[in-house]
Amino acid sequence: MRTVEQHAQVIADLLRPTTVAPTPLSDARGRVLAADLRAPLDLPPFANSAMDGYAVRQADLTGFPITLPVEQDIPAGRTDVAPLTPGTAARIMTGAPLPPGADVIVQVERTDGGAERVRIDSAPAPGVHIRTVGEDVRRGDVVLPAGTVIGAPQIGVAAALGLATLPLRRPLRVLVLSTGTELVAPGQPLAPGQIYESNAPMLAAALAAAGAAPTIEHFVADDVAALRAGLDRASDGQDLIVTSGGVSAGAYEVVKDALTGQGVEFAKVAMQPGMPQGAGRYRDVPMVTLPGNPVSSYVSFEVFLRPAIRAAMGHPDITRPTVRVPLSGPLDSPAGKRQFRRGQLDAVRGTVAAWGGPGSHLLAWLAGADCMLVVPEDVTHLDAGDEIEVWLLG
Repeated sequence: MRTVEQHAQVIADLLRPTTVAPTPLSDARGRVLAADLRAPLDLPPFANSAMDGYAVRQADLTGFPITLPVEQDIPAGRTDVAPLTPGTAARIMTGAPLPPGADVIVQVERTDGGAERVRIDSAPAPGVHIRTVGEDVRRGDVVLPAGTVIGAPQIGVAAALGLATLPLRRPLRVLVLSTGTELVAPGQPLAPGQIYESNAPMLAAALAAAGAAPTIEHFVADDVAALRAGLDRASDGQDLIVTSGGVSAGAYEVVKDALTGQGVEFAKVAMQPGMPQGAGRYRDVPMVTLPGNPVSSYVSFEVFLRPAIRAAMGHPDITRPTVRVPLSGPLDSPAGKRQFRRGQLDAVRGTVAAWGGPGSHLLAWLAGADCMLVVPEDVTHLDAGDEIEVWLLG
């Protein structure tokens, strides 16, 4: 019987860091920067106005009110700005380049808004409302360190620096398949003894949420030769194969029968749910075989696969946020196994409760959970008020 940590290490050791590729900004969200991003230019690249108003020289503001001729208009985007002649003003818009010689921006609200001549009633100190060169970023500065997860603000600063691509780790390509002659695709009629396939779409969604790129392949027949042939066909170009089902101790465990002696090792892990597990390499492609009960499959993904996948893609935070919260009621757990129970947090009372029973087939209760409760192997009972480790799933 392996410990949870031992099996987690087995899976982590299977996955290599994904490669780095220049990635368009449109595809960058959620991916991880592979190298420090240094600014190729200053931001702002030129001094500009932070207000709509008038650019003037402090030396010309000899008393208020004062009237000056408006020598030029400077809208944002103008590239042929002339130096400001002493004794004149330039009407300027927000973001427009500051004319050489100007050192004061007078907001339009402090003037009469004139187009040919402007009356200035008051003015701020020199430098106020002027965005100076490099005020935000200096050329050569590290703007984003390696390991940064790219989101909207990071895409914004990259675009502002003129970068069309970023060096990002690519998503892990994962083949997902479920096995079992009892499985039927959702939307099709069920015959007696059949159930709808839920694991493959559930795992694919969980993989995508973790940043991976999943592909679903449906092998439903409990046939060793068919499974091996399907794997040979579909595994090309994949970084990882994930199966669910067929790994227990029954007479028709097709995954276990097909892969034993083929580079995949099967083991029992001291946990509930999710005791039967498998991991290894099939034709040099990393492979993880999860149990078939849907809650077991999802819990196994959270415990073993999600951290390993995110680590391979360079994410700095590979585990779920964890807190300790008092229980709202008692909880029992089997001796010698780490129990993972679905839970719901009560933010008002500051407590957490088990959500549904421990059964590994209770998928609807999993869908209503917002956290996972973790009971250590050496704990068989917790009372209301006892603190428990909680993984936040939101």
